[in-house]
Amino acid sequence: MPSDTVAPLPGRQQDILRRALSDKVVRIKDLAAEFGVHEMTVRRDIDALCEQGKLLRVHGGAQLLDKTSEELSQQLRSSQHVEAKERIARAALALIQDGDTVALDASTTCLALARLLPARKVQAIACSLDAANVLASGGVPFLMVGGNFHTPARSFVGAFFTDTISRLHPDLVFFSAKGYTPDAGFTDPHLPEVGAKRALIASGSSVVALLDASKVGRRALATIATHADINTLITDADLPPEQRRRLEEGDVQVIMTG
Repeated sequence: MPSDTVAPLPGRQQDILRRALSDKVVRIKDLAAEFGVHEMTVRRDIDALCEQGKLLRVHGGAQLLDKTSEELSQQLRSSQHVEAKERIARAALALIQDGDTVALDASTTCLALARLLPARKVQAIACSLDAANVLASGGVPFLMVGGNFHTPARSFVGAFFTDTISRLHPDLVFFSAKGYTPDAGFTDPHLPEVGAKRALIASGSSVVALLDASKVGRRALATIATHADINTLITDADLPPEQRRRLEEGDVQVIMTG
């Protein structure tokens, strides 16, 4: 099932899955102490997740099934900061004119924008399976750029992707990142994604970064882009004056949605 159709889990169950993604095995006693609830409450949450095929019960707790870890990672990513991403996507839509060719990276914020594109007469370039599914469902004409399939983001990366995208020239490129600081720029921890995003950004006439507040002030492993590489930043974050000043000095338009 495509991630955009997955029903969100209750908050505590999402937290249990996030812990299982990082720790592999979670203990009922530890979770109860962390959440400040009775062990029976956690046990019911784990039982529900096991019934859904997301966890496997072990003595004293549960573990994440290897075959579902990547799927769960994408589902949880899609369920975070949904309202902020939708506000950012609406602001991004306002930058798009009929007749534009727009390129979308594999981020869930760009997926939110893909859902709005039927409101414009555009040609789209999709870099992920999820974006392709949404665009096809909305009747938006699109080109899909292939390459090596990167399961965590359900995206395409590698030499074939970068060579193909370098031959395309979209009017607008929209991308997101795992983190942003003025010094490191826009960053991501996954090196295959970094290479693909760099190539995508280099292809566009105008480049728009879409960042919810959870990304601002964080720094990941590798830089995707600096201020010099982008034209516009759309965010719901309350940027500190120093950050706002450095962006404006770099001729970056800042659009606040919050």
